Amino acid sequence: MAADELANLAALLADRSRARFLLALMDGKAWTSGELADAAEVAPSTASEHLNRLVHGGLLVERRQGRHRYVQLAGPKQAQLLEDLLGYLGPTEPAKPTLRASAADQALRRGRTCYDHLAGRLGVAITDAMTARGLLTDGLTITDDGLAWLEAELAFTPPGTRRPLARACLDWTERRSHLAGTVGAHVCAHLHARNWVRRIGTGRAVRLTPTGEAALRDLLGVLPV
Repeated sequence: MAADELANLAALLADRSRARFLLALMDGKAWTSGELADAAEVAPSTASEHLNRLVHGGLLVERRQGRHRYVQLAGPKQAQLLEDLLGYLGPTEPAKPTLRASAADQALRRGRTCYDHLAGRLGVAITDAMTARGLLTDGLTITDDGLAWLEAELAFTPPGTRRPLARACLDWTERRSHLAGTVGAHVCAHLHARNWVRRIGTGRAVRLTPTGEAALRDLLGVLPV
């Protein structure tokens, strides 16, 4: 029954350690159990138990390579669920108002990955610029001009998948939509491949490189965020 499934999902999320695991995995990468245990500050045995529940509940998938077990979000649908929940909660302040926590929070707000696409002020700025140039509609669907531009400028080829080409994803820090879907993922991957954006540390925060600032200014008129 739908009520039972909803209750089971809520139970999966109703644990601080599991919530920390899921937020860490929003970077789209695969993590080991030990890495997640360190990130959530729990014992490895505790982390393993929680991860088994998340895998069994369909929020995570596991991959094994040699002796190592990796886990990652099961897919874009699960990432969208988490981002939507964060959007419902609204902006949050760091638990401890330390200089380090404040700097990390500001970096996430400037730019970050939301599973496989860009979010924060950077993601919203790129989305706004594409909309202003008629590459996206106000509802964030790709126009014919947008497809032509993506193919010419970002070497995009529409894949034969059921995933939407583009969709709006509510940004939980900016409280506006940024671009997700296949195109959003391609834009993010392209910027990383060209070294136009670079990850800050090991988390989700990213920043534009000087080359990336110049490229996005030339392509879309995006100014530094």
